Amino acid sequence: MAFRTALRRAALARPAVSRSFHSTPRAMVRVGQEIPSLELLEDSPGNKVDLSEEFQRGNGYIIGVPAAFSGTCSSQHVPSFMHHPALKQAGQVFVVSVNDPFVMKAWSEQLDPAKQTGIRFLGDPTGAFTKAIDLGFDNLAAIFGGLRSKRYVLKIEDGKVKEAHVEPDSTGYTGKHFHTRERRSLPKNIETDYAYQVTSAEKVLG
Repeated sequence: MAFRTALRRAALARPAVSRSFHSTPRAMVRVGQEIPSLELLEDSPGNKVDLSEEFQRGNGYIIGVPAAFSGTCSSQHVPSFMHHPALKQAGQVFVVSVNDPFVMKAWSEQLDPAKQTGIRFLGDPTGAFTKAIDLGFDNLAAIFGGLRSKRYVLKIEDGKVKEAHVEPDSTGYTGKHFHTRERRSLPKNIETDYAYQVTSAEKVLG
């Protein structure tokens, strides 16, 4: 009996072990969240940009895309901002992708060769920024090779997220870009007409 009592006392005296996991998954970027202070790259590895500092100088938007030069990003998503009549009143606008700065520079030169729009293209080569705002996905590694950014637009005011527009299926821009499983879940009569367009300039800028 004395031996059992001693063991019980020893167990109670042990310090509690802190668990490192969370019982609930992390939430995506949320309204009111501050922009993380992390380095992105513009044009070259030596040209570092911290968006938390950039947005101290003025408000604007962050446009997240899955990949530079991808079809939808190049033909619809980013051009919808470039050609929108309210772009000049939008403030600072940055396009961010999990790509290296050389690829982002080449893409910007293709879309805006004269740099007339003022939109800046930033590489997030390690995905650190994308992971910090929890807007990455890696379930299409066979296509993209690893972590990529969801398609999103964040409206930033006073260094914080004022609005968050995130495509529910990560990459889709319209209903035509649904994955097969998601498309099957839609009623047949609306499948061809249904469109998210959550992140288009028309939706975000009005």
